Amino acid sequence: MSKGRSRYVCQDCGAVLSKWMGQCEICNAWNSVCEEIIQEGQSGHCAQLQSDFFACLENNTKNDVSASSSRRLTKIEELNRVLGGGLVDGSVILLGGSPGIGKSTILLQLLSEVSGVPEFVYISAEESIDQVLLRARRLQLNNPHLKIASCSNIHQIMSALASLSSGSIVIIDSIQTIGSDIIQSPPGSISQVRFCTQELVNFAKKSTVTIIIVGHITKDGAIAGPKTLEHMVDCVLYFEGDRSYDYRILRCEKNRYGPTDEIGVFSMTGHGLEEVSNPSAAFLSGYNAEVSGVAVFSGVEGTRPILLEIQALISPTSIAIPRRSSVGFDANRLSMLVAVLSNRCKMNFSTRDVYLNVAGGLKVTEPAADLAVIAAIISSTFQKPLPKQSVFFGEVSLSGEIRQAHLSFARMKEAQKLGFEEVYCSHKTGDHDGVPNVKIRRIKSIKDVFSVVNVNRK
Repeated sequence: MSKGRSRYVCQDCGAVLSKWMGQCEICNAWNSVCEEIIQEGQSGHCAQLQSDFFACLENNTKNDVSASSSRRLTKIEELNRVLGGGLVDGSVILLGGSPGIGKSTILLQLLSEVSGVPEFVYISAEESIDQVLLRARRLQLNNPHLKIASCSNIHQIMSALASLSSGSIVIIDSIQTIGSDIIQSPPGSISQVRFCTQELVNFAKKSTVTIIIVGHITKDGAIAGPKTLEHMVDCVLYFEGDRSYDYRILRCEKNRYGPTDEIGVFSMTGHGLEEVSNPSAAFLSGYNAEVSGVAVFSGVEGTRPILLEIQALISPTSIAIPRRSSVGFDANRLSMLVAVLSNRCKMNFSTRDVYLNVAGGLKVTEPAADLAVIAAIISSTFQKPLPKQSVFFGEVSLSGEIRQAHLSFARMKEAQKLGFEEVYCSHKTGDHDGVPNVKIRRIKSIKDVFSVVNVNRK
């Protein structure tokens, strides 16, 4: 007979304490220490190993791969791109995002867009069955193999999933609202999230059932719960986007079976999420080449080139510390680029606010956007628009030199496909004869950008 043992765990940082305290001595959080009951079994017991406990690599050829490593393509091409080729049987996927961003919507659409799956299960711990069916009717979904349940007890969920066939798909919405009676802490705590996730992961690996877990996020944008939650699963997806826009970005942060730098672009409509097959045309739909302070950046997300509109506004100010504000771009990098312009080009920004915006609600993280940001700032400062039908990409160093960006050929091909005629890039960029009707303008330093907007600088 096993017996219980008590321990005290901080629900904020996960620290294990010897006794209850009103304040955690590790993270100094108040009222975060809860008691947990640990079931201990007999020690010294050694389980008997099975004969096939180890598998040899040479005995598992490419044609004899088990069904647990097979992929199932969905009809959502953007999702296949992010996952690296579809769903892998026996994998556990964690999907996080802001409230109301569309997590439940895209998962319900997924369950009706996968063929060859024995059973579909959608378990909601936040909504009733009628509420889930109401959303399914609004999305006009009709899948006779879909099973819907409402439950927040992990033991009841595991009992219901025990009869599923191999290759089935299970969605848990959400992990922060599911708990166990064994652990004496409320659902959503570190101990509950870790325990429930481990139960689901063990079941997925043994039964080769694909499980997709929905996770809440904190105000900082990270998935709520312990960091080990992301280590336990096979794939971590973030569903993000500005709710002021219709576009939603599905971004991969971890993937054991594919790339981690791909994104999927969707558009929110009244009937659910629709794929955006050409994101460049969508993000440039409001582009106006006659306005100063606007530059088109040819970026790359994973293996996909995307053209984005970089907007800059330089405004006089009387405050002692001018603002350096950015939306969709790293504010620290913007301050660095402004400092490079001030030091290398003798531009005075001490009495000017600098505002930067990436149109469309997309976030740009790659340093190749530096040249487009510099061009937009110079254009806004002198109130002169940049040349029509031109794109920019290249990294700016602290010395003012324009450094070469990777995948330059793909960036140029995307610009040519949308009718752009000039590409401004680093002087170290090689020749690309396979891009007709596009003139390559090589720039050595940021001082050469002034000639692009017809400004004479010594």
